[in-house]
Amino acid sequence: MNKDSSVIITILVDNNTYIDQYLLGEPGFSALVEIDGLIVLFDAGYSDVFLHNAEKMKIDLRAIDGVALSHGHLDHTWGLEPLMRLFAETEFHAQTDTDRPRPFLIAHPGALTEKHIIPSPRQIGNLISIHSLEAMFDLRLSREPQQISKHMTFLGEIPRVTPFEPARPLGMSGSQPDYLLDDSALAIRTAEGLVILTGCSHAGIGNIITYAQQVMNEQRVVDIIGGLHLLNPAPEKMQGTIDLLKGLRLHALHACHCTDLSAKLSLGAALPLKEVGSGLRLKFQLSDA
Repeated sequence: MNKDSSVIITILVDNNTYIDQYLLGEPGFSALVEIDGLIVLFDAGYSDVFLHNAEKMKIDLRAIDGVALSHGHLDHTWGLEPLMRLFAETEFHAQTDTDRPRPFLIAHPGALTEKHIIPSPRQIGNLISIHSLEAMFDLRLSREPQQISKHMTFLGEIPRVTPFEPARPLGMSGSQPDYLLDDSALAIRTAEGLVILTGCSHAGIGNIITYAQQVMNEQRVVDIIGGLHLLNPAPEKMQGTIDLLKGLRLHALHACHCTDLSAKLSLGAALPLKEVGSGLRLKFQLSDA
């Protein structure tokens, strides 16, 4: 556990693997955040790949304090099932620490609803019932921001305000068009500004940044880590994103997962784009404020 005045973010799963790490990748995302004496898993990828990578990196995920979900899609939630099996097996065989508190699970309520793409009935959302999740986790569902620790906040439902990121539905949530209102992010207050950790940015990375600045009362942004959902984006969306990010004077941009090659090339031409993949570990000094 990280007990000093820093935050350590480890990418456990990405579409790509970080150079010379010899880990696994998959079309999903998962990151581990060690902050303020807590260990928090942000998303769980598509399968048990994040567990294999964590084991190879000598990270014991049985010790996590909680999970935060960016949103409810399969490439971020389907790893919950193998994680729950790990917890159950550990508890069954444990000889000590049987009174350890249940890990929390923080998410927007919509992250746990049924999701599918028309006309297919195939589920692309969380497959685990609320009842089963409540038995394993201290479930904390909220549309409002939730402070996880002194320096880190789950943003909850992101207001859609930027003109270049129009809200469009992606499939269905239950019987309603799914505008991915459950899409959220983590904001971390460091000594040099905010670090924003996002899963897919369905809400729009511009909207996420704007809301993080408002919630955290901090305009400086030092790094953005995660998927930006720039997959063959419209020219106005791509240019609007670049213009907004350039205005931040980022120290680094770790765009991954659902950011395609063309978008990365455009981002890299204008911004301090860095390599990212399974195995990347980043460390930031926390703010004393």
